[in-house]
Order: sequence, then structure tokens, then C-alpha cells
Amino acid sequence: MVMVNFLLGLLLMGAAIVFWSLERTYQHVPALELKRLARGGDEVAQLLYRAVAYGMSLQLLLSLSAVAFAALALGCLTQAVGAWLAVLVLLLLSVVGGVALVPAGELTRRSLWLAQKAAPGVSWLLERGQPLFDLVVRFIKRFRQVTLHTGLYEKADLVGLLERQKGQPDSRIGASEIDLLLHSLTFGDRLVQDALTPKRVLKTVAATETIGPILLDELSKSGHSRFPVYDQKHDNIVGILYLHDLVGRHQSGRVADVMSRKLTYVHEDFSLHQTLQVFLKTKQHLFLVVNSFEELVGIITIEDVLEQMIGKQIVDEFDRYDDLRAVAAKAARREHREHHEPKAEAVATLEAPEVVK
Repeated sequence: MVMVNFLLGLLLMGAAIVFWSLERTYQHVPALELKRLARGGDEVAQLLYRAVAYGMSLQLLLSLSAVAFAALALGCLTQAVGAWLAVLVLLLLSVVGGVALVPAGELTRRSLWLAQKAAPGVSWLLERGQPLFDLVVRFIKRFRQVTLHTGLYEKADLVGLLERQKGQPDSRIGASEIDLLLHSLTFGDRLVQDALTPKRVLKTVAATETIGPILLDELSKSGHSRFPVYDQKHDNIVGILYLHDLVGRHQSGRVADVMSRKLTYVHEDFSLHQTLQVFLKTKQHLFLVVNSFEELVGIITIEDVLEQMIGKQIVDEFDRYDDLRAVAAKAARREHREHHEPKAEAVATLEAPEVVK
């Protein structure tokens, strides 16, 4: 009888270790990853997900089973060899079994194989005992409400997370997609003055100018597709001329007859997020930018804002240059040389804008 109790105690403790191993293994298996693999047709993932999908009910079943079998094992071994020796035997079995089956930091092939084999039986038990387990889980959550925060408190935390994801060797999100997300998160922190085309390089058109081949050629060579229209003084903007409105136009006339008279002004200190909202609300493509003295300092287009959002240049069918702001910067440097260097040297260093071939 002593030997029977001893062997039965060993078997019961072995079962407790198995349930302990299963509980630890299923905790290590990411449910979302299993779900993705299962949808992709992975049979092993489908098998494991049947059990993992029960969440806390699964943990409850396995934990209670491990404790129950360990208690029964202790009782049998106590009858066989006494309490102190029984405790020592259980501790020894726990150490050996834990090293062999229970995953500590990462999953082992042995523990994963065991979880795979046990998944059908475990899911069968959970399916039939779910009403009871669900009741117990609700009771535990009611009296033990624990809210675990993700650690993402601010936008900067999310940006940092994406930066770390970008450096992950096993990342399944492409670097270009992460860059797009990062630009989308941070573009609103930039201001209009960071993205505008400055006034000094704007190509403006007089409202009284006659529409014809010469004007079309001049506008198309400018590298822009939208032009502020002024009346008498360059700072007196009265409309916007869109180059596409002139294409295919055979009849003559003045710019004032074709231009759009809708004008919207934004301050240079507006955030790009605010400016995008105004673009969407007004359904316009170009705004005039003013400073605190109500002076015109440049223009900003919806493409300028979207470029900051996606981190890439946008060139429409009427744009001649890849980067209009780069052209503006080059023109500004040229203008600086013309005013601060000898005329002959300035003429020698004059450069034409680069044309995309």
C-alpha cells in the first residue's frame, strides 16, 4: 500500500508539472500572432489558438488543475513516506520537471510540442465548462480590478516605439511604412513657415495681363502651377491663377477673366495640422501666408502640407522641378550673390534651375 501511494503521488505530481508547463507555455504564445498564422492556414497555429483564445479561462483551468494535482500528490506521498520527506520529494520533482518542461524565458520545442498535443483536450474541457469558467472569471475581475497601462502616455512614446520597431531585425512593417507613420504623427508639430514657398521667389501675374502663348510659355517655365494675381501693386493680391485653367484655352482675354477670386489667408505661425483642416474645409489648394504685420510672406499649397505628412515630394503634371523650395533656396542664394558680390562675378556664377528630364 505504501508503494502504491508513493507511485500514485509521483504520477499526480507529474500531472501537476504538465499543467504547470501548459499554463506557462500558453502564456508565452502571442494570441495575435497565432490568429494571423491560423488565418493563413497554419495547422499548428489553428490547433493552439483553439485553446489560447479562451484567455483567462484557460489560465484558470490550468492553474487550478496544477494546484489540485499537486495537493493530491502531497497527500499520497505523505501517507507513503511522511510529511517532511513528501515535501522534499515534491520539491525535487518540481525542480527537475520545471527544468525539463516549464519554459522560463522562451518557449522550448518540448513545451511547445506538449502544448500542441494537449490543445484538443484542453479546448474540449474549456468549451464544455465555459459557462462555469466565465462566471468565475467575472467574479475575479469584479473583486480584483487590475488595469495594466501600455506605457504609451504621449505621442512621443508612440514615436519612440515606431523608431524601435524600425530597428527590429524581425520587423514585419517595412521601413517606408514606418517612415510614413512617423511623418504622419509629427507633421502637425511643424509650422506653415517651415513649408511655405517664400514671397521673394513667387511668380505673380498681373490681373490686366493678356492671355496668350507668351504668357503660357512664361508660366510653364516658372516651375509652378498656381500663381497669385495682383492688381497694380505686387502686394495687392486679388486672385489665384491656375495653370490648368489656361491649357487648351484658345480665346484671348485677361488674367482677371480666368483667375479664381477666392482668397484664403493663414498665419505663418499656424501649425500644419491646423492648415490641413482649413484646406479640407475650404476645398482650396493654395493659401496666402501672412505674418503678424499682415504682410504677405509667401504661399502654401495642400501639396506642401501633404509632403510634410508623407515625407516625400509631390510633383503634379504642371510642376517642372522636383523640389520648388529647393529652387527657391537656389534663387535666394543667387539673389544674395548678385547683391553682395561684384557684378561681373555674379554674372559668371549665374545658374539656370535644374530641369527634370
